[in-house]
Order: sequence, then structure tokens, then C-alpha cells
Amino acid sequence: MSRRYLFTSESVTEGHPDKICDQISDTILDALLASDDRSRVAAEVVVNTGLVLITGEITTKAQINYADLARRKIAEIGYTNAENGFAANSCSVLVALDEQSPDIAQGVMVAQEQREELSDDELDRIGAGDQGIVFGYACRETPELMPMPISLAHRISRRLAAVRKTGDLPYLRPDGKTQVSVIYEDGQPIGIDTILISTQHAETIGEIADNATVQAKIKSDLWDAVVKPVFADIEVKPTQETRFLVNPTGKFVIGGPQGDAGLTGRKIIVDTYGGYSRHGGGAFSGKDPTKVDRSAAYACRYVAKNIVAAGLADKCEVQASYAIGVARPVSIMVETFGTGKVDEEKLLAFIREYFELRPAGIIQDFNLRRLPAERGGRFYQDVAAYGHFGRTDLDLPWERTDKAALLQDAFATPLSEVIVGV
Repeated sequence: MSRRYLFTSESVTEGHPDKICDQISDTILDALLASDDRSRVAAEVVVNTGLVLITGEITTKAQINYADLARRKIAEIGYTNAENGFAANSCSVLVALDEQSPDIAQGVMVAQEQREELSDDELDRIGAGDQGIVFGYACRETPELMPMPISLAHRISRRLAAVRKTGDLPYLRPDGKTQVSVIYEDGQPIGIDTILISTQHAETIGEIADNATVQAKIKSDLWDAVVKPVFADIEVKPTQETRFLVNPTGKFVIGGPQGDAGLTGRKIIVDTYGGYSRHGGGAFSGKDPTKVDRSAAYACRYVAKNIVAAGLADKCEVQASYAIGVARPVSIMVETFGTGKVDEEKLLAFIREYFELRPAGIIQDFNLRRLPAERGGRFYQDVAAYGHFGRTDLDLPWERTDKAALLQDAFATPLSEVIVGV
């Protein structure tokens, strides 16, 4: 008997208060690692009306201007007008930072050695920066091997920001949220039930001041300039039966930090798989790669994506757990939800043999310390909005499928089932 159901995921724009905090935190991380790639960073940010608070624990040799970094990022996002209650050049920026606890640091101190390449024994001696549980996931629902609901929600959010910045819809403001409900039948996406967009906007549009007329124009413009382009290359499209909701409260003029406080790490489901996969609970932004909450989550996505790209499963979830000061994962789990083409125990043995899941090994393989410097001082801040996974617009090491061919050879999967280079 077939089963039909809805699954919904949300995204937020770069001007959402929580996402402002994530981006400032990762801008700080980029600057510190670009100057001193051995920096140990846990940067937390809070925003509210007219206020930015930068706090956390940072140990570094780098000398940076935290307030200046925050103001530049806020301006880049689009908060430049003080009339909105929050602007880059007028907000107060408070900085209250400590150094990392020596009790935590001792577990990863060996990682500070200035070495280009660490031996296998050295990788075994460099422990995780904290305990942690992380998940990675991939599936065949989209070309980037991500669940369709979160993929579409991110596409709409990114397009919403793009038409604001290009001036196509100049009345839009930085804050916004999107939500997409996908219709599934027997585990496969077959339709779009609901699209929801809540976007901050100017009180008036040109000479249009009547709120009902303003909202009607926003809805029409968003359908033509945002929704239609997003679905242009998607096989599953909205129909006349699809509900399209825009600013359901009636208007959205007061937004950003003036409308709601923001905090780093409060959008972990938006950052990952939209709730479609399980989550270990740890946030990403503001954390240097010795924190397995971040780096090991990237590694687990890499494992899952290569398994799916190799044709060994249509869906794959990988979990790893860590103990502070211990290099090798305490546990590794792989789940293919009945879609696997090979025995999961054999798959797990292959993961242990051919994928690097030790924290220092992940950092080394993905070059996570040096990428900010190599890419002009910005790397982590670019994944701090619109998701850390499935980003076809960025060259992310954990999104590569360079081990798919190795997996295919190991399990003799027919070449026709292999997706290489996704």
C-alpha cells in the first residue's frame, strides 16, 4: 500500500538576526585563521536593536579589529540604514573575550605543531577538542544529493537576497524566511504542497501606500522574480494546487535585530538537512576545525555523499561520536534505510579503512586551517548562510565525490549507477 505524506523544511536569509550572528562569528574565524592558522576559536555573537556583543573563548597570535570586522559584515548583508533600527555604522559593538580553558586545550595541544603533514601515529595522538555526536547525510532527491525540501528552501532564500541586492526588487529588506512543503509518495518527492515566504520590506512601494495593495504586489513580484526562476531546472514544480503564502501576518516592515534578538548557533537545522536527517545538536559557526561539532559533521557528509554518489545506496546517514582528547571516533554508524546495495557491515568496514575521521586527519585532508588564507581571507563566512551542505556555488572539500570511484571498484557496482563529479 502506497504512503503519501508531506515533509517541510525552512531556510532564512543572511539578514535574519541569528544568521547575522553566524556570519559575524565565521568572519572572525576566517580573519583569525588567515593570520594564525593555529588559532583556537569559539566566537559567539549576540545582536539586538543597535547592539552587537562579541564574546566567547579565543586563543591566537593574530591581531584583528573585531568591531571593524562586525561592521563590515553587517554592511555587506545590507544593514546600512539607521532608520531600520540597526545599521553597520551606528550600532554599538561590545567585545568580551577570554582565552580557551587550558583543561580543554591540553587534549589538542599537539595539533599546534607547525607541520605540513602529520604521520599516522601523530594523527592518533591529537584528540578531539570536545566530546560530540555528529551526523552526515545524502540522498538522490536533488543533483547536489540533498533532501528536496531544504534544497528548495535555500534556493528561494538565496534568490530572495539576490533580487534585493541587484535592485530588481529594491523595496525588499535583508530579513526573511522561507519554507517549502514537499509531497512524498513511497519515499519519493512528487509535488509541491506549499511555498511560504516571509520577507522584510519597505512600508511603501513607490507611490503605493495601502498595505493590502503593497502585499499583493510583493506576492506577485516574488512569484515572478523568485519562485519561477528557482524551479526552472527542477523536475518537481509548483502547480495550481500549490499554496503560495507571503507575509501571512499582513506585513513585515520591522525586522532584523530591531524585530528580534539573534544568537550564534540557533539555526542548526537550517545549516544542515532541514530536519530530514538526524542532528547531533552542535552548532558550526564561530568554531575552529578542532571542534568536531563542525569538522566531523563535514567529514560525515563527505562519507555519506560518496556512498550515494557511488550508487551504493539511495539514502545514507553516517553518525560518528567523539570523546575529548581522543582521536579515533568512539563509534561509527551507517544507515541506508533499506536502499543499500551492499551489506551495511561491509560498508562500515570500508568507511573505517578508507575515510579519515580523526579530527587532525579531517583538518589535514580538507585543509581546514589554511583555506581562509588561501581564499583571500574568507571561507567559513560563505557557508554561514544558506547551508553548509549541497552548496554547488562554492568549492567545498566535503562536497567532493572523489572517492565514489574507489567505492564503486571496491563493491563492483555497475558503472551506470555511479554519479561522479556531483
